[in-house]
Amino acid sequence: MNKIKVFSQPEIESFLNKNLDGWSYDGKWIRKTYKTHSWKSTLMVINAVGHLAESAWHHPDIQASYAFVEVKLMNHSEKGITQLDFDLARKIDEFILWNPRNEESPLEGTPSDPRFAYIKYNK
Repeated sequence: MNKIKVFSQPEIESFLNKNLDGWSYDGKWIRKTYKTHSWKSTLMVINAVGHLAESAWHHPDIQASYAFVEVKLMNHSEKGITQLDFDLARKIDEFILWNPRNEESPLEGTPSDPRFAYIKYNK
């Protein structure tokens, strides 16, 4: 099996700036915080990330609070950032930030009523 490439700091920062909005590099992890509206929303995000991670067999560290979920990715076995981290970060964003209101779709998306609010979208 081929060794997985571990990216350098300049390569990581360049990739994040060009491809992954809202993700940052802290010298060890790439990370992003998803803001939610409630504990229920937080748990839904954690479960969604868990599903994607298990399907990919690449597992992030997660920190959670009432109104946010922080996802931290690095390749533990390689002790650095690899393409696996970038690919899972992209898939997490696609899934968590999907908003049917931004598409031509009969799906309504979550109502703006605070009782039903879910993800705090940046857009």
